Amino acid sequence: MRKLDPAGTVLVASDVHLGTISEEQEDAFATWLDQAAGAAPWIVLNGDLFDFWFEYRWGTSRGYDSTLTQLRRIVDSGVRITLMGGNHDWWGGTHLRDEVGVEFLQDPITTEMAGLRTFLAHGDGLGKGDLAYRALRLMLRGRLTRFSFGMLPPRVGDWLGAHVSQTEDQWKPSDPEELVTAVALKEWAFNELNRRPELDLILLGHTHVPVCEPMGESRWYVNSGDWVYHRSYVVLREGQDPRIVQWEGSIQ
Repeated sequence: MRKLDPAGTVLVASDVHLGTISEEQEDAFATWLDQAAGAAPWIVLNGDLFDFWFEYRWGTSRGYDSTLTQLRRIVDSGVRITLMGGNHDWWGGTHLRDEVGVEFLQDPITTEMAGLRTFLAHGDGLGKGDLAYRALRLMLRGRLTRFSFGMLPPRVGDWLGAHVSQTEDQWKPSDPEELVTAVALKEWAFNELNRRPELDLILLGHTHVPVCEPMGESRWYVNSGDWVYHRSYVVLREGQDPRIVQWEGSIQ
């Protein structure tokens, strides 16, 4: 793979929701992923790559073999892939880390990305409101819930997960409820930038609304948007301002 800009470049996408988007969208994302691997040494998939993922006692969620094989191939080529667990695919573990080879994270991190001190998180559970989801999140991620669900046959667990997820039914462009969430998350991010002066960048997903807004000089809140409707991704290059790009067939 030819590296277009190997030094100090990170490409970021989130909210792909494989398993619920169209075949055309899945093919487009697979093409983007291969292009990204040829353009940067580090790819970040910031949550909800899968519409539902769980690592059961007797297997993993089904239907993602081609994507997992592609990720393994890219990792083996020397490209670093970081996968942040989102509210749809937080329940990963040793299979993603050991068999696929990605850096799988279940909690936000603060790290250097393209020369920027960055707070990286999917974004669910941050910001004001959505108390019902916060309570549900605690229960779904609890040790007992994970153990009990993990004992299910993958076919049964995936069926339950798909019926709870219902991404296509729960999110539409310009949905007022989702836009409220996007505003709340943006407000949280700017407050966090004020609270933590050491940060240059807060990088989130979750809202499906692409955002790239500066706060003063050389500090930003960026939300990568989604692949469901926008095919948007973030370009971080050392020495340049972050930017949002809508994929139209080639990496920019």
